[in-house]
Amino acid sequence: MDLVLLGPPGSGKGTQAERLTLAYQIPAISTGEILRAQRLAGTRLGRQARGFMDRGELVPDEVVIGIIGHRLDEPDTQTGFILDGFPRTVAQAQALDALLAQLERPIDAVLYLEIGRQALLDRLGHRHRSDDQPEIVAHRIDVYLQQTAPLIDYYRERGTLRAIDADQAEEVVFASITSRLG
Repeated sequence: MDLVLLGPPGSGKGTQAERLTLAYQIPAISTGEILRAQRLAGTRLGRQARGFMDRGELVPDEVVIGIIGHRLDEPDTQTGFILDGFPRTVAQAQALDALLAQLERPIDAVLYLEIGRQALLDRLGHRHRSDDQPEIVAHRIDVYLQQTAPLIDYYRERGTLRAIDADQAEEVVFASITSRLG
């Protein structure tokens, strides 16, 4: 099963990705985690991404697409994967479609975790990551709304979008996801 988790920062993508990994025995691929690890390790990729991340901006498409392409070549993704945090733009979605077409692996479902802005601000205010400072959080939500929200229409038009009310307890959200996957 090949899945995409779509939703703003703080919507619960990482939490639900972990639960889906356990339930379906497929890896969750978090571009945010990969980028943070590369940044901490001081790699070339980490240095490229650092400035964008510090400003709460999206890392350029070519960097992120390269990460995903490399990761999908690894053996543990052959039975499926969960993309958490990618794609974030329509251009990235189109690049992902092209990559998956080459691999003959279409996306089975795009799980859109819907949640209101105030609930996001409340949730993100309780995390303790360097990119969760109040001004950066507000900017990340704005960036999401401007650049990522068009993906909702993109995937809805393709018939793969499954909207999930993410402003609930994580167990309720997970039950909703699994029921939508069939």
